[in-house]
Amino acid sequence: MNYATAVHETVAALRSIREQWAELLLAIETPPADVWPPRQLAHTMRADDEQLDVVDRAPLVLREHPAPLNVAALDTGLAVERALFSLADTVAADVQHPARSGAPRDARRWEYADPGAVDSRRAHGSRAHGLHFACVWVEGRVLDEDTEAEQHLDGSPAAPLFAPLPPYLLHEVRRTVRIAEARLLRTLGLDTRSTPVPDRACPWCGGELELHTGPDAAPRVTCSTGPECTAPVPLDDEGRRVWEWHDLLALITALAEAEQRVAV
Repeated sequence: MNYATAVHETVAALRSIREQWAELLLAIETPPADVWPPRQLAHTMRADDEQLDVVDRAPLVLREHPAPLNVAALDTGLAVERALFSLADTVAADVQHPARSGAPRDARRWEYADPGAVDSRRAHGSRAHGLHFACVWVEGRVLDEDTEAEQHLDGSPAAPLFAPLPPYLLHEVRRTVRIAEARLLRTLGLDTRSTPVPDRACPWCGGELELHTGPDAAPRVTCSTGPECTAPVPLDDEGRRVWEWHDLLALITALAEAEQRVAV
């Protein structure tokens, strides 16, 4: 694999982790979700006062977890945080130039944790800023940001803050973040998979419904009957009726109405 491709895949994985992190925090605080409805759609139907504000949330590795409702999601969150924090430590040890004695603190630097320190900032280092900061920081090193010569406040020349990321380390970063991304997506049910919708048949023809998910696509549902199904949605490339993202609320409504008719 060439360097440019490795950079692209690594950055994409880091951004995927950041984008899905709020979903994982929601998953930790809710019981394990069934296959249906799709996780993304279930969260859009939450009441406004139940929305989780991710800002200023302490990192999982720095919190107590007396009663998580989804232990698997918590385990994944802890594993992903530890992997990204350790990765940042490794990268910083290789490419981050030492700070000049007496120089003011630079927020762009990765600070190592010092468990023996009394001061909480030193004790946790940059880990205290959470997973988002770690992802953004590692992405900056992958993109070779801040590797040009700089100036001190007095105008004198200063060495770059970071050295360019060497190829051998780039491939280790890529491997680590892709493993972390895969575990996070798998825990959320957002990895590429096709799953039968349990205990529910197509309201129009009684065919088997199947949920299709993927990390780069919105969930969609297909009916196994094919063109003979009378559902008011188009056919996919395989001739199945398909409910795309914008049609799923209508499908959920139709399924609920069908269940009510059966109950009566």
